[in-house]
Amino acid sequence: MMITLTNVSKQYKGHELFHDMNVSFGPGKIYGITGINGSGKSVLFKMLCGFVFPDAGTIAVDGQALTGKHRFPKDFGILIERPGYIGQLDGFTNLKELARIQNKIDDAAIRRAMEQVGLAPNLTQKVKHYSLGMKQKLGIAQAIMENQQVLLLDEPFNALDTDSVERIRTLLVQYKEQGRTIFLTSHHQQDIDLLCDEVYQIQAARLEKVR
Repeated sequence: MMITLTNVSKQYKGHELFHDMNVSFGPGKIYGITGINGSGKSVLFKMLCGFVFPDAGTIAVDGQALTGKHRFPKDFGILIERPGYIGQLDGFTNLKELARIQNKIDDAAIRRAMEQVGLAPNLTQKVKHYSLGMKQKLGIAQAIMENQQVLLLDEPFNALDTDSVERIRTLLVQYKEQGRTIFLTSHHQQDIDLLCDEVYQIQAARLEKVR
């Protein structure tokens, strides 16, 4: 998918995060988005998936502007900030409830996504008793379980152990090789250096390509 931002500006709580931004992103690449805390990384992701609108300008996915009835683009997998779950249910059941929204996948696809991120599908433990790392894996699983072609991953490696980080890194590289478009933020420069084909920095209300 081609994602194009044209003359995009956005303020948040009276602070200008983006001013007259023009940039395009294509398939088969991992894009690193960097910037200090509060620079607008999460807001950028929310604009890309239609959660919030820019104050000015247009965001388009494959030529279709995100507006009105076309507000939410298809085939987007999203992990932004901390996803919420039903604490009394186990991980598989939580994902199954989410899958019912679009009814695109079966139980086998849910189990496969859980296994890909290192979660046991048959684990009966309630999500409210999950560790932070397990909750993070569950968040990644919901972002990939429907074979989404665009992934917006805001700090996906938070709370993951070393083996889990390597597992997710390998998975993302595989997805890139399949032609998917991946956006990634991380507080760890190593994640950006190892994974990203292009890196953009948010600074002075601009999104500047730095690599």
